[in-house]
Amino acid sequence: MLLDTVSETAYITSRGYAKIETELTYLRDVRRFDIIERLHDAMAGGDSLDNTEYLLVQEELALVDGRIRELDYILRNAELIQPGEVDGIIHLGSTVVVQEEGADLETYTLVGPAEADPCQGSISNRSPLGRALLDHTIGDDVEIETPDGPMRFRIIAVN
Repeated sequence: MLLDTVSETAYITSRGYAKIETELTYLRDVRRFDIIERLHDAMAGGDSLDNTEYLLVQEELALVDGRIRELDYILRNAELIQPGEVDGIIHLGSTVVVQEEGADLETYTLVGPAEADPCQGSISNRSPLGRALLDHTIGDDVEIETPDGPMRFRIIAVN
């Protein structure tokens, strides 16, 4: 994610917002201090240029600091996804049941990229399927292009 270069809205549910706040608090208040303590211990081990542990811990700190900046960016630019009308039209925040031709039913909730987790049933509104589903309704067929060819989904239900 580009940080501070583009002021982009991060669409997120209230549950996702709370989850990000929890992760950010943990990283800032616990994890970062643990890493800094390990960094000081590694520095005590001698020359930092020859100290592999020091370099690894320094890299871990950089990764955590990057994640802290990313989460902070998301929260600063967050717009909560409000429950939409129950009008049968797919919007951000809708839970959708789809069926690929010849496959089982799949249920997804359409969320912003910051909280998308397809394994947990949350897909991004920017993903190919998420983009295809927006503004459609029950009974519509949507098609997405994949490297293996087109995939067609029928919308079975919208909540």
